[in-house]
Amino acid sequence: MAPAPQQPQAFAHLSAPNAAFYREILVAFARAKERFVVHLRPEEIAAELRRDSDDQLAQALKRLVDWGNLRSDADTGRVSSVEDFHRKRLLFQLTAAGQAAEQAIAFYEEAIGRRGQLQAVALGDIADQLQALVTLSRQDDPDPAGVHLILISLAERFASLADNARAFMASLRRAIDFADGDVDGFIAYKERLIDYINRFIAELANSGARIARLLLELEELGQHALLETAARREAADAVPDGADAAAEYAKVLAGWENRWRGLRDWFVSRDVGHPSQARLLRQSAVTAIKQLIDTVGLLNERRSGRSDRSADFRTLAKWFADAPDEAAMHRLWRAAFGLAPARHLTIPPQEIAEVPASTPWAQAPPIRISPQLRRTGSYERRGRPNKVADRSQARRFLLEQVEREAAQTSRARERLRTDGPVLLSRLGVLDPMAFRLFLGLLGDALSARGPHDTEVKTTTGDGSMEVRLTLVPDGGMVAIETEDGLLTGPEHVIEITVVA
Repeated sequence: MAPAPQQPQAFAHLSAPNAAFYREILVAFARAKERFVVHLRPEEIAAELRRDSDDQLAQALKRLVDWGNLRSDADTGRVSSVEDFHRKRLLFQLTAAGQAAEQAIAFYEEAIGRRGQLQAVALGDIADQLQALVTLSRQDDPDPAGVHLILISLAERFASLADNARAFMASLRRAIDFADGDVDGFIAYKERLIDYINRFIAELANSGARIARLLLELEELGQHALLETAARREAADAVPDGADAAAEYAKVLAGWENRWRGLRDWFVSRDVGHPSQARLLRQSAVTAIKQLIDTVGLLNERRSGRSDRSADFRTLAKWFADAPDEAAMHRLWRAAFGLAPARHLTIPPQEIAEVPASTPWAQAPPIRISPQLRRTGSYERRGRPNKVADRSQARRFLLEQVEREAAQTSRARERLRTDGPVLLSRLGVLDPMAFRLFLGLLGDALSARGPHDTEVKTTTGDGSMEVRLTLVPDGGMVAIETEDGLLTGPEHVIEITVVA
């Protein structure tokens, strides 16, 4: 029985010794494949690497064959004698696993090293494509091919804009964080970068408003019909025999609806608490400009030799250590901090009237202080100590309040407990405590539900209650009366269980 084939380990060379040498060999094969060259001989590989075809290269090729990155075949094309036939000659080429590994590594390196850019031109292209969709949607029988091609171009342009903007902001933050490396280069780069961001912000404000208006206009005209047209055309290519045409069509349509929702959320704000991504990008860009200016200011301060507070205190401590006597230390203290003793707090009331307020400190009479105050730095007032406050009544009040809130919460839980699934419209009138608890349960359930889910089951943070929420199709809107007001929303089936 033949042994089972060994699984390829196409990424093993990355952690092996001489990983850089293995990468050079595989990159040479990838470049040869771009030139439509399939096989390479060892001497050709050495020429690509600009080195000799020695034992080190032969061993490296053998290891790459063992890992599954390369495949070796007998080179019979240059056999002209029996000696040539018995001499081992090999041809090497990338395997499917090796080619997939090279593509993955190239994609990873491109994503990590990508700086991104703010594509102001893409904003205008997106607006023009949306305008073309508006024109097509107003036609009685729009061309399906035209609608599909515009939507594909729109999705690709928007994806490029979003990815590049995200990569640019990430690279900008890295540039700000590592600005200490090349100070002169960063300061020169700052001026051009701020102008670049300002131009994009202006274009985003102008084109973003136009794009938002076109998106709302398309939704009024019925953008769903355009998405259905594109989905039918795309699903027809994916399933030519029509075996699972309905399922494939639903899958493709869901993908187009998700892309449209992303495009809308990028340029149209839902409400005050959910601003559009374009607005967030403008805020991030403005914040980045402020950070750039602040960073340049800090760099200029460091270059001008300005010291920080810790350096000032160290210098002041050295001056105190070099002071010749205690009187000089007092003069240095007054010059450095501008503070003077609060004499009026220790003068007896009968002596305050004898010394006018206009008397200079240097001409005022001395003050007699306790030797204990001078020696220990603290002064205890004579007399009986303060009485210990009796806080038993306050503790009793807090305990009663906690017990009262616990009882109210328990009653609210029992009020919300349902004997099986019930409709939201059948919950009846809720008191304020039960209503607040119900809002918390409803918020936990809705936050745990996915975008396309119709049913969700979750437990409260303290584990005391469990709620199951199911959307009722075509259930309409319901209203729940409370003392705080009227809560309206779509009809659901809810089941609330008290766990503990």
